[in-house]
Amino acid sequence: MSLHGKRKEIYKYEAPWTVYAMNWSVRPDKRFRLALGSFVEEYNNKVQLVGLEEESSDFVCRNTFDHPYPTTKIMWIPDTKGVYPDLLATSGDYLRIWRVSDTETRLECLLNNNKNSDFCAPLTSFDWNEVDPNLLGTSSIDTTCTIWGLETGQVLGRVNLVSGHVKTQLIAHDKEVYDIAFSRAGGGRDMFASVGADGSVRMFDLRHLEHSTIIYEDPQHHPLLRLCWNKQDPNYLATMAMDGMEVVILDVRVPCTPVARLNNHRACVNGIAWAPHSSCHICTAADDHQALIWDIQQMPRAIEDPILAYTAEGEINNVQWASTQPDWIAICYNNCLEILRV
Repeated sequence: MSLHGKRKEIYKYEAPWTVYAMNWSVRPDKRFRLALGSFVEEYNNKVQLVGLEEESSDFVCRNTFDHPYPTTKIMWIPDTKGVYPDLLATSGDYLRIWRVSDTETRLECLLNNNKNSDFCAPLTSFDWNEVDPNLLGTSSIDTTCTIWGLETGQVLGRVNLVSGHVKTQLIAHDKEVYDIAFSRAGGGRDMFASVGADGSVRMFDLRHLEHSTIIYEDPQHHPLLRLCWNKQDPNYLATMAMDGMEVVILDVRVPCTPVARLNNHRACVNGIAWAPHSSCHICTAADDHQALIWDIQQMPRAIEDPILAYTAEGEINNVQWASTQPDWIAICYNNCLEILRV
């Protein structure tokens, strides 16, 4: 899709509800496609798949499906070559894998770890391993992280091609776990980190799960809500505290000492996204309506100001930098999705 002829810098889509979860598709044949999750404080929620129409240069909704409770995260299968089935994962009460076709989206499997109990511990987040798309990791308020193995068969004639099994479950923190992310270090398959209500960032290796490494603890023991690995340099990650106005950049080689603090936001930060193509650019988004892009090359010298700022018409709930189209960043606020050319 060549949008460069039209040179529009911003495209906007208005959903019928508040948008919270959001993710770019990475398939080469579905470039300007995103999945959006509703945030409605009741059982019945929705997911919409939207795409940019080349001719009209407008977003259109291609598909809507029901989802129990709001999605805490949505992610397309990290399949940049388009060799796997077109799958989408969502977290909420459980981890669900959906199969997307041109006409419908259907539930492929529901991954439930609490086989013995009538209630479920909600999932706060998950990550899909880029090196081995058979692996997904979930984080939960029950203090655990679970690594799931997916068997994605290529036989297209059978119903329910995807089934999942628990590869491993570990008590990750002393309190709720709020986010999990695989690292690209050491081959990109076995290392992951988590953050949670105990205010720590912990690093794990799937091959040695009996111990973890604490790489940072919030000085005030404030809960840490998000973590995000640098896409080009696996030594760096970013995290942020609940109700915090700054983003902390960490270097795993220097545990417990932030290498930078990004603190120009004037209200609490909600989202972090590293550039897919550069190790020194990161975007942060907050309740102050601002999305800020920072150049952190001069670390460990202080990073005073962002290099780019965009002001939205509402509090920004989420930011996603398109991994296969590094010129584009998506933000969502109120009931709107906007994609911005950077």
